[in-house]
Amino acid sequence: MRVTRVYVDAPLAGGALLWLPPGPAQHVARVLRAAPGHPLIVFNGMGGEFAATIEALRRDAVQVRLGAHQAVERESPLVTILLQGVARGEKMDQILQKATELGVSRVLPVLSARSTVRLEPAAAQRKQHHWQAVAIGACEQCGRNRVPQVEPPMSLAAALERAAAGLRLVLAPDGSTGLRSLPLGTQVARSVALLAGPEGGLAPEEVAAAAQAGFITCRLGPRVLRTETAALAALAALQFAAGDLDHAAP
Repeated sequence: MRVTRVYVDAPLAGGALLWLPPGPAQHVARVLRAAPGHPLIVFNGMGGEFAATIEALRRDAVQVRLGAHQAVERESPLVTILLQGVARGEKMDQILQKATELGVSRVLPVLSARSTVRLEPAAAQRKQHHWQAVAIGACEQCGRNRVPQVEPPMSLAAALERAAAGLRLVLAPDGSTGLRSLPLGTQVARSVALLAGPEGGLAPEEVAAAAQAGFITCRLGPRVLRTETAALAALAALQFAAGDLDHAAP
């Protein structure tokens, strides 16, 4: 039986007693209908995980006791930073969820020229919190013990400046290079920054700005992929070529 995993944003130590946050507690109490003695796995995104046991339940409150720390890691050796053009509603959630499952290290949501989403500062903050929660939920499901950071929505210029050194790719249907031509087996490719546009794609001047910042225009075959497909297809291909898709789970 698969043991339920719970993220807790707090310091953790073996043997400690703690109350789960309200969201996970409600899931454990109402959906799982767990009882005292029920096993859980608890992690805080700082690496490793703790086996835990439910000690008490009070309506929607759940108290657990942590066991020993287990230094289990399921991170890819390939560091991937996704610069994703902000998509509408569930599409963005899907991209973030699946990118987390595929091992993305950090996400920079980009408000580009053709983005149909426009966010005022307060709305942008709410979106960031929601997107971070989506990434946390994906980590709980897929077994990751380190949560990718989802940055606040930003301009393309800001995202290009924040992209780490290493291999830099911008997805474009007419890109000059295919994935097979990239130096994925070299040290420079241990870190990859991947720029994908929103529903309307990136404007020509944005692709040019990315190229000027050192991004290689990269195509993904002869078909035009939707925004919710393009980055995920590229991440999967990169993980297959230089990441961890052939590794067994620890």
